[in-house]
Amino acid sequence: MPLPHRPSPRTPARLQDRATWLVSRAHARSFRLLNAGFEAHGGGLRGYHYRLLAALEEWGPSSQADVGRTTGIDRSDVTAALTELEAQGLVERSVDPANKRRKIVTLTDAGATRLLDLDAVIDGIQREFLAPLTAEQREQFLGLMSLLVEE
Repeated sequence: MPLPHRPSPRTPARLQDRATWLVSRAHARSFRLLNAGFEAHGGGLRGYHYRLLAALEEWGPSSQADVGRTTGIDRSDVTAALTELEAQGLVERSVDPANKRRKIVTLTDAGATRLLDLDAVIDGIQREFLAPLTAEQREQFLGLMSLLVEE
């Protein structure tokens, strides 16, 4: 069954059926929703903070460089984000005894608690973002999008 197509009057016709245009518009909407959700939650955290906390919770302590690579966050941005998380007591950084130049990042108990709070924020944002779709369309959408994402 074909999905309904709702062209926007503000979008030039030659763009309306371009997958890359539609994905970029969906990204812009999701980005706005995420920023609003994080801002409403307070604490000055953003999506990349959530990504770092989630990676540390799932994979355990990691070098600062590795956590940056696994999350796809630029090295300089990771350093700044981890500094912000550390200032809030959500992560700890310590010198790796095997390599004094390397920092090991560990999620704190407060970080694990904050991650659970942020999970609830993210869940609400997901519901809002996917609200125009039926349950079946949501499942199909997530399956199709996962095919397009580079891993």
